[in-house]
Amino acid sequence: MASGFFAVLDDIAFLMDDVAVATKVATRKTAGILGDDLAVNAEKATGFLSDRELPVLWSITKGSLLNKLIIVPIALLLNALFPAAIKFILILGGIYLAYEGAEKIFEFLFHRKHPKEADKAKEKADNNLAKEKEKVKSAVTTDFILSIEIVIIALGAVAEKDLTTQIVAVAIVAILATVGVYGIVALIVRTDDLGYKLIKGEAESSFSYKVGHVLVKALPVIIKVLSVVGVIALLLVSGGIFVHNIPYFHHLLEQLPLVVKEFSLGLIIGSIAVGIVTIVKKMFFKPKPSTDH
Repeated sequence: MASGFFAVLDDIAFLMDDVAVATKVATRKTAGILGDDLAVNAEKATGFLSDRELPVLWSITKGSLLNKLIIVPIALLLNALFPAAIKFILILGGIYLAYEGAEKIFEFLFHRKHPKEADKAKEKADNNLAKEKEKVKSAVTTDFILSIEIVIIALGAVAEKDLTTQIVAVAIVAILATVGVYGIVALIVRTDDLGYKLIKGEAESSFSYKVGHVLVKALPVIIKVLSVVGVIALLLVSGGIFVHNIPYFHHLLEQLPLVVKEFSLGLIIGSIAVGIVTIVKKMFFKPKPSTDH
């Protein structure tokens, strides 16, 4: 009886060791996409009133966890029964990410508001619960696409392992992705609050005041940088999906640096998607005439 018990413990220890190695490999493989995930979601989690930042971020985090709960079992099942479907889903997700990235660029280039109008629009959006829900929904949708990419890459990294190891390793990577990404995002969006606390009651010549002042001034810059990085990340991730899953694009212009090729593909396909969506909206979803006088 005792020998059987210790044999079970030995099997568990061996499994955990195998899972730890597999998880490390999968995490390393997904490091790039996790960086993109951070940039994209940090940009989407900003722009709210200070007292709404953490509640909004918590809503997005819960949506992200739900995404993982949906994606992980489906990915494992499809990988076992119908592997070709995974590639198809990845490409569809890539088109969506490319569309989001290209749309932001076109909006910046052609639909920028006058500064005063932009301030009024931002103030209205910040105080509008419907706008808040809309932004949370957009963030969760983008997270869903990025989560698919994370789970698929992690699954590919442990594909040669047994099913139990695959399930545990992919689940751990999925949880780490959510906790890690949104934990860092929470720190970013609360940077100014930390700065104000350091400034409060301190002399201007004190070290705490100076650090707090830097943190307060740094947040708008961080947000602007993350906005740009988030767009670049969307296009790079989508372009990477096209390059690695469509043979024609994989062998197209092989002399180009991979980063340039992925960004260009993301931008081109995203621009086409924006054009198609714009035409469809104009044809079938015409805005209702305003009743304001």
